[in-house]
Amino acid sequence: MPDVWIGFNSVDRRRSWWRNVLVTLALAGVMMAMILTTHEPSKWWFVGGLGILAAVAFVGTVNLIYGRVLLTARGLEFRTLVRRRVIPWNEVADIETRRRVVRSRVLCDLRVVRVRGRSLTIPGTATSRVMNAELERKQVAIQECWSRAVGG
Repeated sequence: MPDVWIGFNSVDRRRSWWRNVLVTLALAGVMMAMILTTHEPSKWWFVGGLGILAAVAFVGTVNLIYGRVLLTARGLEFRTLVRRRVIPWNEVADIETRRRVVRSRVLCDLRVVRVRGRSLTIPGTATSRVMNAELERKQVAIQECWSRAVGG
């Protein structure tokens, strides 16, 4: 079985980068407005907390943008900037499409449901398009590798 990579293509990666940068700039603008207009001594706790939240959100989004999954005969090899993890095929219970509504937008991604433990989001599969051929192609590729590996 040949190894298959699952991740964002260059267009989706660039689109996600722009969104990430715009949200980070908006948070930085809010922090600067608070620093310049508020004269309360306790503002530094709030601004510092908001800054830490912005940094964590930025790094988390970059992690999802550049994260990929390698489908091998052994299992799913998650490779992100922060972590490497292997989930053997015999620990996979299902591959599901998760749909969430956030501020009147539908967000979809793929998740690995494990036999034991919590579900994991597969990097490189998040999209805001409900009917996305690329997402369906990725799901089919994962399910084919899974069925071949477990002999089903």
